Amino acid sequence: MRQHRTPRLLGTLLLVAAAGISVVGAAPTAAAKTAAPLGQVVPAPASVHPGGSAYRITGDTRIRVDDSRDARRVGEYLADILRPSTGYRLPVTSHGGGGIQLRLGAQGMGGEAYRLDSGRGGVTITAAKPAGLFHGVQTLRQLLPAAVEKNSVQPGPWLVAGGTIEDSPRYGYRGAMLDVSRHFFSVGQVKRYIDELALYKVNKLHLHLSDDQGWRIAIDSWPRLAAYGGSTQVDGGTGGSYTKADYQEIVRYAASRYLEVVPEIDMPGHTNAALASYAQLNCDGVAPPLYTGTDVGFSSLCVAKPVTYDFVDDVIRELAAITPGRYLHIGGDEAHSTSHADYVTFMDKVQPIVAKYGKTVVGWHQLTGATPAKGAIAQYWGLDDTSAEEKAQVAKAARNGTGLVLSPADRIYLDMKYTADTPLGQDWAGLVEVKRAYDWDPGTYLPGAPSSAIRGVEAPLWTETIVTGADIDYMTFPRLPGVAELGWSPASTHDWDTYKVRLAAQGPRWEALGIGYYKSPQVPWPAA
Repeated sequence: MRQHRTPRLLGTLLLVAAAGISVVGAAPTAAAKTAAPLGQVVPAPASVHPGGSAYRITGDTRIRVDDSRDARRVGEYLADILRPSTGYRLPVTSHGGGGIQLRLGAQGMGGEAYRLDSGRGGVTITAAKPAGLFHGVQTLRQLLPAAVEKNSVQPGPWLVAGGTIEDSPRYGYRGAMLDVSRHFFSVGQVKRYIDELALYKVNKLHLHLSDDQGWRIAIDSWPRLAAYGGSTQVDGGTGGSYTKADYQEIVRYAASRYLEVVPEIDMPGHTNAALASYAQLNCDGVAPPLYTGTDVGFSSLCVAKPVTYDFVDDVIRELAAITPGRYLHIGGDEAHSTSHADYVTFMDKVQPIVAKYGKTVVGWHQLTGATPAKGAIAQYWGLDDTSAEEKAQVAKAARNGTGLVLSPADRIYLDMKYTADTPLGQDWAGLVEVKRAYDWDPGTYLPGAPSSAIRGVEAPLWTETIVTGADIDYMTFPRLPGVAELGWSPASTHDWDTYKVRLAAQGPRWEALGIGYYKSPQVPWPAA
């Protein structure tokens, strides 16, 4: 079961404050007088070789880029981060040497790989592709004092330890999911989340755009989906939806941070908002009322009706046209009101529609109970104690060529409570403290699934109890960086005792960024 009946908690902000949340906007610790250790970043780099003198950013520093649009964009992004806190001009130029240099065109490196060289004369980041250059900039950010994230001039000094980092990701799919259906979040709130994900080299944003409680994307050929189906949310309220321009702005912004948006239209279950909007999608031709509760499994598209597939074709066609990324998620979980035979029939008809519009199918792992399309990805959300039969079904599909993205609910569902006293979240999958979220290996997690089938990991955040941006931050941090590390870093670097020290060093950075987070007693946070 992915969701669970849980009433939204009242007095969220007061409860969060009582639970020991770090105060948003609290002053960070003063900038260190010595450079942070070269490897003290999250995710852990593949290779770190400290040595030589530190580089100091000063008022004379220039950001020197290749004469290319992509390198200049990354350089301007870096300058926008550094200018407010340093007070320096930091011009971005394609002339001269020294300073901070961003170079594209390196040979023999993957598309997200980078190399960072630091010494007295400057810092140079080299990469084959712009995504690698951008990830190298995230590492550079973390090597600087946390105060670099502030929006006002700070005293510095701005030191980068000497040495070399060579880095590339373990997995190509490193995702986070935001459920905008249970509670709606604005374009601005989604952009803020994108920025938080980018800091930890996450490269996929999965948007859960439809569910029983709300339909969140405009579809021109079925306008009542957003206008009526998007008009409410859990516990009532006005809900909301994205225009196509809104969605395209999210996609554009994500791309500027080298994240790919993976949109999800959940079906054949989790469809009450659609069924309420159009009576003809129901087998009996009667539209149910809008739904604002949190039960699951009660809704289903009518598998036998031809209009169902006209509807699916229209939705996928319009969504694919404004989604430049490779993937389109069709859900497929908790279809308890759909017979197994109907479920198989539905997936056999819908998966080719996704391919027809040039996208690769992603579905929750129940898709493996049907026949996954060639190249499809199944997203596994089971638990450690999920039945052996269900795990074997997923593993068999993996052996037959279905890729897997791992999202075990009792490990990396960000809506699970940290402890019994956590004021937000749910506990149907168990309590998920920071160590539990980090301390597992995606490569060996699912018995019988070949390691070659694992495409990566994704941390979902369901929003039955999540209402504000502050709620998102509190449930995401500090667990999300650990998931990002599982997706990026080599298995050989995986060690809780060293990770928790690197994680603790992120606390002042989150405070500087205004991110309110759960101060887990498992992590040795620095003294205020």
